[in-house]
Amino acid sequence: MTLNDFLAYVATGKPLNTPEICSFMDDMSNEARRVTFRLNAEFHTQEEVRSLLSEIMGYTVPDTLRVFPPFYTDFGKNIHIGENVFINACCHFQDHGGVTLGDGCQIGHNVVFATLNHGLEPENRRFTYPAPIVLGRNVWVGSNATILQGVTIGDNSVVAAGAVVTKDVPADTIVAGVPARVIKHI
Repeated sequence: MTLNDFLAYVATGKPLNTPEICSFMDDMSNEARRVTFRLNAEFHTQEEVRSLLSEIMGYTVPDTLRVFPPFYTDFGKNIHIGENVFINACCHFQDHGGVTLGDGCQIGHNVVFATLNHGLEPENRRFTYPAPIVLGRNVWVGSNATILQGVTIGDNSVVAAGAVVTKDVPADTIVAGVPARVIKHI
């Protein structure tokens, strides 16, 4: 299986449940962890951080990206980052389903992006189902928030610290709570 084959399959939203897919995911996870261990093991300049992230993601990340490690991903090849993005320490990107951060996004400490979910029925629970997470422009995600699979967050919105976002967030709003709900329009 190639990366393009996998990404095309993921776009269908079908379960990731074949031996070939599972083997590919294991191999990609090992590759991502090898580089993230290097990234997180010692101090790096922002230029060095961007170089290592480019290796993880498979493309040259923007020169305007700033990341404070540690940074975690179990795949790495389905993260898309706009200009002037900041990612604070200890963020987790489970990006098999795809994570897109629009221009100007600010991501707080310990934010989790989870693009996979398990089947609810016990017989399907071992299978995972992918769906993308998309953040528009100028989205601010507070510390310890969790964004779940299939969620789109509109431009200029704010996700409060500790929120668990399970549904789409309209543009120009603030959401908070578990599950996150709109608390204010900006």
